[in-house]
Amino acid sequence: MKPQIAELLSAAVTTLKTQGTLPADLEPRIQIENTRDKAHGDLATNLAMMLAKPAGKNPRELAQLLVAALPVNTLVAKTDIAGPGFINFYLSEASTASLVQAVLEQREQYGRNNDGAGRKVQVEFVSANPTGPLHIGHGRGAAVGDCLCRLLQATGWDVTREFYYNDAGAQINNLALSVQARCKGLTPDDASWPEDGYRGEYIVELAASFMRGDTVRSEDQSFTGTGNADDLEAIRHFAVAYLRHEQDLDLKAFGVDFDVYFLESSLYTDGKVENAVQRLIANGYTYEEGGALWLRTTDFGDDKDRVMRKTDGGYTYFVPDVAYHLDKWNRGFTRVVNEQGADHHSTITRVRAGLQALNAGIPQGWPDYVLHQMVTVMRGGEEVKISKRAGSYLTLRDLIDEVGRDATRYFLAARKADSQLTFDIDLARSQSSDNPVYYIQYAHARVCSIFRKLAEAGQSWNAETGLAALSALTLDSEKDLIVKLGRFPEVVSNAANNNEPHMVATYLRELAGDFHAWYNAEKTLVDDENLRNGRLALAEAVRQVVANGLGLLGVSAPEEM
Repeated sequence: MKPQIAELLSAAVTTLKTQGTLPADLEPRIQIENTRDKAHGDLATNLAMMLAKPAGKNPRELAQLLVAALPVNTLVAKTDIAGPGFINFYLSEASTASLVQAVLEQREQYGRNNDGAGRKVQVEFVSANPTGPLHIGHGRGAAVGDCLCRLLQATGWDVTREFYYNDAGAQINNLALSVQARCKGLTPDDASWPEDGYRGEYIVELAASFMRGDTVRSEDQSFTGTGNADDLEAIRHFAVAYLRHEQDLDLKAFGVDFDVYFLESSLYTDGKVENAVQRLIANGYTYEEGGALWLRTTDFGDDKDRVMRKTDGGYTYFVPDVAYHLDKWNRGFTRVVNEQGADHHSTITRVRAGLQALNAGIPQGWPDYVLHQMVTVMRGGEEVKISKRAGSYLTLRDLIDEVGRDATRYFLAARKADSQLTFDIDLARSQSSDNPVYYIQYAHARVCSIFRKLAEAGQSWNAETGLAALSALTLDSEKDLIVKLGRFPEVVSNAANNNEPHMVATYLRELAGDFHAWYNAEKTLVDDENLRNGRLALAEAVRQVVANGLGLLGVSAPEEM
């Protein structure tokens, strides 16, 4: 209803401009908000207060003029003016009925739009180096990143999901040395065990697979073990492919897929890092000092300049990030979202500074970042940290095995990414109204149960008869539920535009609460056929919106629980 109310107000502004009440060149930005208290109507605007000064009028007086100039319509039952000049709108029965009609006509498409207009967007998330199983932090990144991709697709964007990882460097070398040690029969207790070696049980499994000569295949590579414990290079390649395969299994269990896997090493082998460095030098944003090459990031808002090339000739970690993001820009991604852990916060300013220094036409503030905070997992009131398989941390697969994919996805995506998250295993497994994902899924299953009971009673219903009976819904709780359904498209748009999937989870929790309260208070399968059909239409609209919302979170909508 917000866009339609805004159109009515825009027409009123035009009328007042024609009458000379408002300046002819005034082009106000009309904002419509939900009211917090239904006693103040369904929607409200502060437009009169915004225009009072240019109009040279008292806000309440101008509010009265705006209301008087509203075109004749069937959307608004009445208006009132509150406080210093707020205009409150009370929606008509016809307008609320149109909301239910929109849900039942659009079905799976309800809430979707074409905001993105087919434009390209790339979302980089998870991006875990293949040194071990995915941990809970990776899981939060996977949940938030995948939900964001679903939201962007639902709002018309052409989405590319990308996984970026390093298949070389110190961590991968430590991995290879750890596997080699296991291949030779060593354990972490041996004096010759690598100082920074990996100790989890998965290293034992990996070494045994290499020695057997297994062939491992991941989404982006494959390798066959040679069985030669002295062949460190073969062990390294095998270990990377093996653990990428393990990560793929974790991600498939989580319902997450990727379109592109990008190797950090390719930035060097393809000359992209060196090309970016030479471009920065040519643009005059670098200088030599103390045997190192520096980038003048202070020219772009950083608190100090940053070393690009160290005295030993190696590049610092943000330099390949600059080259990588230049590659993203060159691939035509005018919108890029990086979903990463909060430990990446310090790199944002220098990466953006490096991109500006390239003079490649990249806009300031590009790319977007969504940084998630750490997750604390609790069971029985105590923190759970250790996984036997990983050795030192709880894995994503541990959590999925414990509480299931639906609960894991919902809990990891349900809070704003930059807030700390406590994952309570006992709560996630409970079948009670305290468990939000169970509570939401139960709303869907409850509606399905209503229609099963209808069929068992030998009665029928269809959308046409339901829509024709909506005038029978006269209770405040029914109108409030319908208005809540009408908010769903706005929630989807805002969540996609702001990179905040948790908004959908919050909305679904509220919708489920309103539905359960209505269901518990009012009988649906009443004898009055007209009232029954109207209530069934409302229940079916709730079921559809719950299913659509859960789909955006990658959570199932069960018909029975």
